[in-house]
Amino acid sequence: MGFTLCYNNSMEEVKAAVVKFTKDRDWDQFHSPANLAKSIAIESGELLECFQWDDDFDKERVCDELADVVNYAILLADKLDVSLEDIIMKKLEENSRKYPVGKSKGNSKKYTEL
Repeated sequence: MGFTLCYNNSMEEVKAAVVKFTKDRDWDQFHSPANLAKSIAIESGELLECFQWDDDFDKERVCDELADVVNYAILLADKLDVSLEDIIMKKLEENSRKYPVGKSKGNSKKYTEL
């Protein structure tokens, strides 16, 4: 089954497609949490490489690398049996306490320095 480019996919549909793509190819056997974390780091490095020498970047290449990072993140969340939406919202809640708007707006300092 191929994938049709569609801009109206829900996150649930995207996650299901990524997991199905992997299971259809029997790649899950290679996807331990450690291997998926390594893959995220490797793909993040490839994303960073797009900006290595300057801010003049190829948007299509950046999007390809970003998609690789997100795909592995989806697979890791699936492997850990956690909801991406829940862990992201939890982290936003934690960060909102660390970085209150009144102290952090327009400020790039770490929360320990605010």
